[in-house]
Amino acid sequence: MFTFNDTARLQESELIAALKAGRESAFRMLVEMHQGKVYNTALAIVQQSEEAEDIAQEVFVEVYQTIGQFREEARLTTWLYRITTTKALAHLRKRKAQKRFSLLTSLFGVNNEVLHDPPDFQHPGVSLEQQEEMGTLFKAINRLADSQKVAFVLHYVEEQSHREIAEVMQVTVSAVESLLHRAKQNLRKQLTPFYQERKTP
Repeated sequence: MFTFNDTARLQESELIAALKAGRESAFRMLVEMHQGKVYNTALAIVQQSEEAEDIAQEVFVEVYQTIGQFREEARLTTWLYRITTTKALAHLRKRKAQKRFSLLTSLFGVNNEVLHDPPDFQHPGVSLEQQEEMGTLFKAINRLADSQKVAFVLHYVEEQSHREIAEVMQVTVSAVESLLHRAKQNLRKQLTPFYQERKTP
């Protein structure tokens, strides 16, 4: 009999087989193992905690519904990152579309709060002393092109290797290296004034 406690010793292939068999204990284990990574990845991209929670829930619902279609050509974690980044970027595009619509419909209004960036983005693991610096960094990350943003978040936030990122994004390793290089260049341009200002007495 397959139980939740037994799953702790399962290899990935066994876990996938159990998921495809529809065993709820396997699904509970999958969520417990990966919910932190999924949430943190989504949060680093959308930068709103409630939205990241929604995305994480959507990711696991999709996994539950489509696990039968998973062909195991990539690792399970790679598949999860791919779904997470795709959904996070879709949420960003939807939010931007809503902002444009709000701008058009509120040109003559007085309340434009929806047009402003969230004032208080915080990511897990960031100390109080680092919040101003990290808030500025994540605002800069938010301005990157989508592909640069995904590569940067996966490498520097989730500590994925270039090869792992290439699998998630379905591009070559050299393409990932190029994306990271351009992301760092763009971030340097954006952040240089901030750090110069902090150094000024």
